[in-house]
Amino acid sequence: MGGATLYIVVCSARNRMARRLRRLLEPRYLVGAIAGIGYLVFTLFIRQRAYGVRSDAVRGAGAAAASAGAFGLVGLVGGGVLLAFAAFASWVLPFGSGLLEFSRAETAFLFPSPLTRRQLVIYRLMRSQFAVFTGALIMALAYPTGSLVARLRSLLAIWVVLMTSHVFFTGVTLARDRLRRGGVPSFMWPALILPGAAVVAVLGSIFSRSASVPMDTVSEAADVVMASARHGTTSMLLLPFALLVRPLFASSVLEFVAALAGALGVYAVALAWLLWADSESTDSADATAERQINQPATKTRAYVVRPLSWTPAAGAAPEVFFVWKGALQTFRTVDRRVFLRAFLIVGWMLAASFFVTRARGLIALVGVFSTWGALFAIFMAPQIIRMDMRQDLAHLELLKTWPVRGAAVIRGEIAWSAFVVTAIAWTFGLIAMVLSMASSSRIPTANRLAVWTSFLILTPALVLAQYTMHNAVAVLFPGWVPLGASRPRGVDAVGQRLILLIANWLGLLLALLPGILLTTALSLLLRPLIGPWVLPLGAFLTTAIVVTETVLVTEALGPVFERLDVTSVERAE
Repeated sequence: MGGATLYIVVCSARNRMARRLRRLLEPRYLVGAIAGIGYLVFTLFIRQRAYGVRSDAVRGAGAAAASAGAFGLVGLVGGGVLLAFAAFASWVLPFGSGLLEFSRAETAFLFPSPLTRRQLVIYRLMRSQFAVFTGALIMALAYPTGSLVARLRSLLAIWVVLMTSHVFFTGVTLARDRLRRGGVPSFMWPALILPGAAVVAVLGSIFSRSASVPMDTVSEAADVVMASARHGTTSMLLLPFALLVRPLFASSVLEFVAALAGALGVYAVALAWLLWADSESTDSADATAERQINQPATKTRAYVVRPLSWTPAAGAAPEVFFVWKGALQTFRTVDRRVFLRAFLIVGWMLAASFFVTRARGLIALVGVFSTWGALFAIFMAPQIIRMDMRQDLAHLELLKTWPVRGAAVIRGEIAWSAFVVTAIAWTFGLIAMVLSMASSSRIPTANRLAVWTSFLILTPALVLAQYTMHNAVAVLFPGWVPLGASRPRGVDAVGQRLILLIANWLGLLLALLPGILLTTALSLLLRPLIGPWVLPLGAFLTTAIVVTETVLVTEALGPVFERLDVTSVERAE
């Protein structure tokens, strides 16, 4: 069985590589491959040399060993705590593991074969090694960790953590499926009680210590967490999670080998637990196989009909109807994962706020977090929220049958997504502005109010310019826009995304350049008269210029859209 699985893995990888090499004959993939390889070279060599220079400087100062030891201790304890919380949270996350989901070909050929269920599970585990190892390789290469030996150690350590997490989450998925079917599986209790007890112990220790130890700064809060997780029953409950991350912080080869043995032991226990869980979930396995056979070739987004009080008038502009369509699509989409992703992003930014501010108090923390949220919404949300031409290219045949000018179609596609992102950025920005006014600072209040007002006025221009660029690319180069749930993979696809991201930010800079020059001229002329309030005036004029540019660009793109061939769109596989 192992040899046959290895043969399938090798042949699949060879065919996948041959297919990706063949698509390099297309200029877009060739250009993307060149950009992706250039990025990898920069990551592997230039950043590595810079890291080496910094490391030498630190060693010359005589502080490397102490710094590495302190970081390793904090990372070991903190990594164990984070893994425990993640293991406990996996029981409520609305995600499922695809480790034991077989493809249609696998279901058709392997299930009738003389293979036991355990052999099928081992087959899927072996097939998943390539994807997990690739993810670990990318993570090990992306962050400079010193010599080649250190990178190999990081690769093995990350692989063990990812694979153990993958196996654990698969067992959790089986347990949740049994719970939905009305049964309470016996195998769920060890994987639920251990991380749950660890989380309760950590939180209880933190609450008990916080009564006597102040936590006004990040370092004080970290000290309380460290002290809570390193002693007594809490440290025993966190031991399996600490063993998993210990290889990441080993300082020597011998220490790494010993730590890796402990991490592999935890992985073996998790694997044995998964085999136990699968042996008691044969009904779930049969149901999964049946769903796999009967499911449609392409998944469609689920919608639920909800009443919407707003309906455009019959004579409204065509752009209004596209906004109405976007609003209906947004509020009728049933997908809890969207809200969970937003929650995770908010949680990440809140955690990042702890590490970028040394100011005391809740006001400063929430203010920094809100600022991060506003900046993230402006510069990254247009990459994520794609309810525009990048999504509706899949329905290009229908769009071209409507009696609407191409320019109006493009503006309508832009309008709703730009409105949603602007509303999100405004929400964070208003919170940050109010907290900035309430906090003490050496910057005069009038200056802070003028800057934040300018930021809010300029936000629609920043968002609108990016969406104009995205939709211009979708109309001019529709083959570069992936449709559906699938996304092209490989170095060439990474290079394509990198090129589009750089082009988007360059286009944003060009769109803002006239307004920046005008604001600079106004500052030289009017600042002595109206002081910092020249900035909101410049922001208003810049926004007006960007809106005008958007109208002109969409009018120029209208004829291009009307001549767009439906066969030029790359359909999802």
